[in-house]
Amino acid sequence: MALQQLTDEQIRSWTRRQKDEWWFKNVYRGNMAQLTLRSALTGFILGGVLAATGLYIAAKTGITIGVGLTSVILAFAIYRILNSAGIAQDFTILENNCTQSIATAAGYVVTPLTSSMAAYMLVTGVVVPWWQLMIWMIVISIIGVLLAFPMKRRFINEEQMPFPEGRACGVVLDSLYHGAAGAGLFKAKLLGIVAAGAATYQALISDGWMKLLQFKILRMDQWAGMKEPWVFHERLDTYYYQAGGAALKILGTDFRVLGLRLTLDAAMLGVGGLMGIAVAASCLLGAFVNFAVLAPIMIERGDIVQRVLDNGTVVPISRAEIVNQWSMWWGVTMMVAGSLVSLAAKPELFTSAFKSLRGSKAREAEAGPDPLKDIELPLWMSWVGVPVFSLLGAWITHQFFGVSMGLALASLPLIFILTVICTNSMALTSWTPTGSLSKITQFTMGAIDRANPASNLLPAGMTAEISSNAANLLSDIKPGYMLGGKPRHQAAGHVIGLFAGVMACVPLYFLLFLPADANGVRSAGTLISEQFAMPGAVQWKGVAEIIAKGFGGLPTSAIIAMAVAAATAVAIELAKVFTKGRFPLSSVSIGLGVVLPPEATFAMFVGALIFWLMGLRHKAPGTRGHAIWVEGAEPICAGLISGAALMGIGNAIVNVLLG
Repeated sequence: MALQQLTDEQIRSWTRRQKDEWWFKNVYRGNMAQLTLRSALTGFILGGVLAATGLYIAAKTGITIGVGLTSVILAFAIYRILNSAGIAQDFTILENNCTQSIATAAGYVVTPLTSSMAAYMLVTGVVVPWWQLMIWMIVISIIGVLLAFPMKRRFINEEQMPFPEGRACGVVLDSLYHGAAGAGLFKAKLLGIVAAGAATYQALISDGWMKLLQFKILRMDQWAGMKEPWVFHERLDTYYYQAGGAALKILGTDFRVLGLRLTLDAAMLGVGGLMGIAVAASCLLGAFVNFAVLAPIMIERGDIVQRVLDNGTVVPISRAEIVNQWSMWWGVTMMVAGSLVSLAAKPELFTSAFKSLRGSKAREAEAGPDPLKDIELPLWMSWVGVPVFSLLGAWITHQFFGVSMGLALASLPLIFILTVICTNSMALTSWTPTGSLSKITQFTMGAIDRANPASNLLPAGMTAEISSNAANLLSDIKPGYMLGGKPRHQAAGHVIGLFAGVMACVPLYFLLFLPADANGVRSAGTLISEQFAMPGAVQWKGVAEIIAKGFGGLPTSAIIAMAVAAATAVAIELAKVFTKGRFPLSSVSIGLGVVLPPEATFAMFVGALIFWLMGLRHKAPGTRGHAIWVEGAEPICAGLISGAALMGIGNAIVNVLLG
């Protein structure tokens, strides 16, 4: 069944009430089973398992993997098999979506374990008790849920923003459950073929799958004497260097140090196709200006240098160091300034919020009854719940970690600003810049209290987790909106998922990273090991160390770059306002290009460019090219993302099983 959506003209000209009425009449499926006992239980189990896998990968790589597409396909396969065996009825499409809501929330709740909370334990040497971890994570995650649903009314109901990863989940669900009819079957086959191709490619570049195939199945290590499995290199320039090619440099700095690599990343190609050419080009522009122009100059000037840690370890210059030492300042400034200008250009967002406080009768008198009042999460729950849980979170942070109540409360206003920025970023690119944005809170709180590391790590961790959780959940709410799901059921599913993720991952966290010694004593020193580098926690810890030494180390060039970035962002957003959205650049996307790996931004641009060019070439409806590249663009992108993601997660599991 083709997913119904508004046209660009309707999105621009209709009021939110008109859009809500259209959705309620044409998309909403009020009588279909959604949050049932079996969907809740399935989501709880899948969420716990997938969140645990995400925890393992984040500890090794610092990358947080979304589990939405994975949970969708797994739940579909499980109940289709059970239905074929006569054991259980097949899932409805909304039951699957509810399972996805639970599993997604479970996956996102564990982020602090490999970032701010791990950094706190590394800096202080204090192992936080398991029950304190659970309580803190659940409370701050509930704040994210309560913030997400009022934001839904703006970003999803009103502005109909894309949320590429969420939209991909919606397309996958629609193709899985309605693929038997005409175009739906064609899109389902298209998605399956592309997903299989992406999965095969991902297996070829994965060490775990190749080790399983070559060493455990084919026994090539025994009869061929191989010590390492052969893999197809994802970074294609690796073959150039292996063949003896000379190092490519800019002002004496190696391309590889700058992160300028040619990477064939199937998932990034799919993300680029969903985000569109304008956003992808803006990201690429930010990456080019930063890594090909500014970074080499700053390295040559000595504003970006190798760091020496307290234990004598030398941290060489790399893409991550370039971002942490210099680039993130102007990149974050551009995102912050651009997002705030964009927000200020829509004062009705604030006025509508105050109007909602005047009661339902006043709203009905002005604009008629809200068509979604009986299915949306009531706004009063957010107006009451956010302050209550924010105060509770601040009090817990004070009680558990010794942060002064004043500092904990002072960090709370930043939650709204960071949530708007993160949501805007997620809506455009399916990526949230919380790692960089959290530095705003970290440096602000650290400037007030340098003596206590918890004063900057925990408030920053709290605001970062809340904002990223709200933004990520909005990406999960998107497919429910596309398929006609009940928002209240999604909200309940998200809360169930929070408990699933915490209950599965906190015990695993202690088992893997904080094992007790022979005397039953746990040490924070075991968090980082040869197997688990905890790069996210190291980054947070590094900023805390800079704060302890003051702001004198920030180069003058970084301050100048921040001023230029702010002015540029304001100019870009004003140009978008005056041209009514037709100006092609996005300041938020340019800022994203600064903090994303340039190889990823290039892959996203290539994906967007391919679909843009093929769309121009196959404009005529009814042709096979149009059916594939225009009508089938979203299933293709969803196949690229889901195939690569599933095989990538499987690779991590295989590596664990192979020891």
